[in-house]
Amino acid sequence: MGINKLLLIIFTIIAIPVLTPARAEAMKIGLVDGVAQVSVGTSKDAQLISPLHNKAFYKLSAMKAYPFKASGNTISIELQNQWFNLNINRIVIKPNDKGFISTKRRWYRGEFIIENRGGKLVVINNLPLEDYLLGVVPSEMPSKWSYEALKAQAIAARSYAIANKGKRASHGYDLKDTPEDQAYGGASSETATTNSAVIETKGIVITYNQKVIPAYYSASAGGHTVNSGAVWNKDLPFLKSVPSFDEGIKKNGHGLGMSQHGANKLAQNGYSAYQILTYYYNNVKFGKLDPAWSL
Repeated sequence: MGINKLLLIIFTIIAIPVLTPARAEAMKIGLVDGVAQVSVGTSKDAQLISPLHNKAFYKLSAMKAYPFKASGNTISIELQNQWFNLNINRIVIKPNDKGFISTKRRWYRGEFIIENRGGKLVVINNLPLEDYLLGVVPSEMPSKWSYEALKAQAIAARSYAIANKGKRASHGYDLKDTPEDQAYGGASSETATTNSAVIETKGIVITYNQKVIPAYYSASAGGHTVNSGAVWNKDLPFLKSVPSFDEGIKKNGHGLGMSQHGANKLAQNGYSAYQILTYYYNNVKFGKLDPAWSL
């Protein structure tokens, strides 16, 4: 099917109902997992909080690196070249005045949870869903691509996050920050254009039978997307094989759902984000999350 023929298809965008998933919470994203030591800093002064009592017990100074290490089953912090055992296995670092927090040479919104799990540290970025998406969209799709493609990416990424919340619960978080789930570069990856795409589509998700779908996508499908049964031996009704509009681009990824290169090509030919998504995902509708998801 060519672009001209596809333009003849009529897409109907109906009123978007408000959805209220059972648990409206922030997302917990695994940034570091299974290390002996990690260094953390903040852009503004921050509070070191004990989740056991939900009380701050130490102030971290802005723009200073603080090493943490696993000490048996607890966590230690290095202060003035001396290690101090905090005698707890879980801490929260919360910057003041909406400051940013850093590890892996990147800045992030929200707060960090550091846990000692089995003698190794896990660093979790705990933040609102919409703030999380600000760091996903530019990490998954070039910010200079067509704006409607960026909006489609924002809606697909939001849907994927909601449908897969808790996927990595055994590790203490929801999703990894890698393409194994969704690439997430934190605030360091944000751009004005991709932020606008997230904000303009705030709360909008893709649904099938009134449930948010895991909106799988890949960089390119090599000319044709595939049915889910070709990958997992299980057919999902909203994932059907269609021309991917990324001819000439080597297949990169599983080929399920939206082709990112194809989405950009469709956007360049005048398609809206909703038309792009309705094309790649079969018989879907759009819903809007309860505002509690933005808290």
